[in-house]
Amino acid sequence: MASDSPESLMTLCTDYCLRNLEGTLCYLLDNETLRLHPDIFLPSEICDKLVNEYVELVKTDSIFEPHESFFTLFSDPRSTRLARIHLREQIVQDQDLEAIRKQDLVELYLTNCEKLTAKSLQTLVSFSHTLISLSLFGCCNIFYEEENPGGCEDDCLVNPTRQVLVKDFTFEGFSRLRFLNLGRLIEGVNVETLLRPLASLAALDLSGIQLNDVGFLTQWKDSLVSLVLYNMDLSEEHIQVIAQLCKLRHLDISRDHLSSYYKFKLTRRVLNLFVENLANLTSLDISGHTMLENCTIPSMEEKMGQTSIEPAKSSIAPFRGLKRPLQFLGLFETSLCRLTHIPAYKVSGDKNEEQVLNAIEAYTEHRPEITSRAINLLFDIARIERCSQLLRALQLVITALKCHKDDKNIQVTGSAALFYLTNSEYRMEQSVKLRRQVIQVVLNGMESYQEVTRNCCLTLCNFSIPDELEFQYRRVNELLLNILNQSRQDESIQRIAVHLCNALVCQVDNDHKEAVGKMGFVMTMLKLIQKKLADKTCDQVMEFSWSALWNITDETPDNCEMFLNYSGMKLFLECLKEFPEKQELHRNMLGLLGNVAEVKELRPQLMTSQFISVFSNLLESKADGIEVSYNACGVLSHIMFDGPEAWGICEPHREEVVKRMWAAIQSWDINSRRNINYRSFEPILRLLPQGISPVSQHWATWALYNLVSVYPDKYCPLLIKEGGIPLLKDMIRMASARQETKEMARKVIEHCSNFKEENMDTSR
Repeated sequence: MASDSPESLMTLCTDYCLRNLEGTLCYLLDNETLRLHPDIFLPSEICDKLVNEYVELVKTDSIFEPHESFFTLFSDPRSTRLARIHLREQIVQDQDLEAIRKQDLVELYLTNCEKLTAKSLQTLVSFSHTLISLSLFGCCNIFYEEENPGGCEDDCLVNPTRQVLVKDFTFEGFSRLRFLNLGRLIEGVNVETLLRPLASLAALDLSGIQLNDVGFLTQWKDSLVSLVLYNMDLSEEHIQVIAQLCKLRHLDISRDHLSSYYKFKLTRRVLNLFVENLANLTSLDISGHTMLENCTIPSMEEKMGQTSIEPAKSSIAPFRGLKRPLQFLGLFETSLCRLTHIPAYKVSGDKNEEQVLNAIEAYTEHRPEITSRAINLLFDIARIERCSQLLRALQLVITALKCHKDDKNIQVTGSAALFYLTNSEYRMEQSVKLRRQVIQVVLNGMESYQEVTRNCCLTLCNFSIPDELEFQYRRVNELLLNILNQSRQDESIQRIAVHLCNALVCQVDNDHKEAVGKMGFVMTMLKLIQKKLADKTCDQVMEFSWSALWNITDETPDNCEMFLNYSGMKLFLECLKEFPEKQELHRNMLGLLGNVAEVKELRPQLMTSQFISVFSNLLESKADGIEVSYNACGVLSHIMFDGPEAWGICEPHREEVVKRMWAAIQSWDINSRRNINYRSFEPILRLLPQGISPVSQHWATWALYNLVSVYPDKYCPLLIKEGGIPLLKDMIRMASARQETKEMARKVIEHCSNFKEENMDTSR
């Protein structure tokens, strides 16, 4: 099973402080600007964690509220020190970087920060004397500045500002910079001029940049150990330059074969050139390439012997010249990944689960287009076979969904994979912490894209509800109600969403039910019922909706009142008339009305000739065993409990209804197995100590006798705990109680007494 150990104290404290900044580290200046308390001094280990975790929370937690002035907390290095920070996407703007310009940053990763402009280039200069590692991946506007073409204030009203490319910026003065990622740099920037001042680059990423001449790379042939040219259209000239970079340990010339047409094809000679000239190479990625020549050994020889990673046995002929197996070899979406003998410890490809997981791991951060296809392959594996590396697969999919919350393709494929990776077959292998992470990314997906709704709802069905969803209870209910309130709905999604809603309000405390009621739960269910009535359809959605109303009104008077206020009784009568043979529907509806009848203030609304006649007639129903008759009798028992003076109707007569109730109760089998679940006996027990309505007293006693007889392990302890035994004893002494009721009460007491004796702990 996956580790279920708690988060580190550092992580817990960081999370708490970020969610409670005003109560911990800060105060509000002028009710809007965050300020650090003057007596706080934080080292870089804590400050880095605060900033990086803040970015993560803003990106992945919809409940978390970002603060406009957050980065100003780190403006003074005398009280807060930053060293290594990772900032992503729309979260970061020019003023945020400007706020921390006095910090001595060593590592700054800016990923897809599209709001950054050329103002931030000037801020980067502030870090030039300390910066060792810098990523500007996907910061597509950082080389643009705004220019007013009109030249005067009046013209500003006519001519809006336009974006102008900055061409004079270079990395002059960045003397310590060793690791640089310029992936997806916009066209027009002269990369050679930009990079020329850097004396000793060790790692360079030029993903997605098209350069006809890369000869300038040779200026770092004695220092460059990592070069990434993903999706660069290569030529023979590029290959000759790469072959001169003799210190390279990692080379990535992979491409996305779907994104555009590439003229360049890998040949046996090119691979031989790499093997011969790049002696230090430990990692090579040639994913997506088409091989122009046959690079493999003959088929008969390839299939001989056990699978080996020794270069001498390599199925890829040029790699037989390697001195040792590669640590990593990227072969995703190439024919080479399906060969038998591949000289690498880790291979990305599409041949098997291991290769697919390696691909997801390698490409998630910067290549969502590849990751999405790799996760789709994982989906097929999880659907058809059994995943052998379940925990790793889950973690990788969760990471991808978090990293690319706004990428529809990844959200669709990832949520589909999660459905199969979280089913009951794998449950024992998953920790509480891991399953909570799954729930969070599933809810993130539901908030972002309608296309993933079905996948996400199905995945939630793999969890124990409501227990496993309770930590996100309000959020998941809001999302499901939003789905059900949409004007156009997919029938299957509607059915799953109603099922989930029903499960979420079953077996939860009354505070939860009241909170969900205030979100519009009762109104939403009644609207669904109304729509099904109009269509003359009684399906699972109709039955689940009534069941959900039954659950949410249990011991919650406010929700019962909402049901009445929103014409619930009208819909009850119409459903009864339209679907007279639907036993499950009748049981759910009568169970709900039993909850309404338990609320004294609402009972007068049930006191009409029409309603009482309906309840009386249902006493004789044989639908769903005794359930419909039992629930109808329960409704009437509570109404009778209010006494003759509350009987404000002429027809039917109270005595006539009482007689029919006695007859119904005497017709039930005391050993009937029940389709009901009591969390508390309080509504039943209140009918015992009274003499106004003996039939109500008898119904309550019968209910207790049936439940403690058929389900003693569950209901004997509950009855004892809630003080039912003294109430039964008092009732036996009451002169107004019927003899048969007293006899039944004695049997209930005897059952509970026997249960206690059988379960006494006699061990010493």
